[in-house]
Amino acid sequence: MDLRFSDEVRRALDSRQPVVALETSVVAQGLPYPDNLAAARACEEAIRRAGAVPAATAVVDGVVCIGLEDSELRRLAEGKEPLLKLGSRDLAIAVATRASGGTTVSATCELAAAAGIRVFSTGGIGGVHRGASEHWDISQDIAALARFPVAVVCAGAKSVLDLPKTMELLETAGVPVIGVGTRELPSFHSRDSGITLEHSVNDVATAARIARARFETLGQGGVLYTVPPPEETALPRHEVELQIASALAEAERQGIKGKDVTPFLLRELGLRTGGKTLKANLALLVNNARFAGQLAVAYARGD
Repeated sequence: MDLRFSDEVRRALDSRQPVVALETSVVAQGLPYPDNLAAARACEEAIRRAGAVPAATAVVDGVVCIGLEDSELRRLAEGKEPLLKLGSRDLAIAVATRASGGTTVSATCELAAAAGIRVFSTGGIGGVHRGASEHWDISQDIAALARFPVAVVCAGAKSVLDLPKTMELLETAGVPVIGVGTRELPSFHSRDSGITLEHSVNDVATAARIARARFETLGQGGVLYTVPPPEETALPRHEVELQIASALAEAERQGIKGKDVTPFLLRELGLRTGGKTLKANLALLVNNARFAGQLAVAYARGD
């Protein structure tokens, strides 16, 4: 795969320093400007403070980028041009048409694996959408997590999804879901979901050993580390569920489908909760980036 590395990321990879991949769909489509740019910079800073190097991925004018210059990150955030939301299936089209866009979890997993990056931080993964038995709306993220050897740090699956079905599909795909300091799956904006996790870790060294065993010893695919969102910004699950039900009804009324559903629901939740979900989203992104940086350092050290 033809990749363009930033100087900082190239130096880090050449010298075997810890690197953390970051998706950019959250910048291009997920959060409003200027919150999206501030969040991206805060995540990069959290990773650096942990001792690792951040590597935001994107396609810019048809070039697959691993590590972005600040001007490129700003360009994605400002959205003054059409920007694609890029899953794995869309990468070839973006390259061939010289388009620009932010990478989702699936595309970032693929690009991180191609670059030799073993840790990736995001907000929440995609999965099985509510009502999937009727429309079969299932994210590409599940297949990417199963295929690519990347440790993905998140706050669980996005709360707008069908979480029990998402967990069942992750199990079917052979993706381990491991709680970080918890035995319950976080649900993105909330610290709980009512879903018990079979596996958990309480320290970063154990998390790193699991990832190394999966990738280096067994040659298997990805692993998912779920970090509860910070208590001070997390929302009660019942409050989020009420708002999701209302927002889903509005999405159906407007005929919003496919990859447009999640960004719409997240915007609606922000409006309906007076900005509480946006605040929670920003906090969990940085919290996840911090743990991902620590995980990358431990993985590189061989802890």
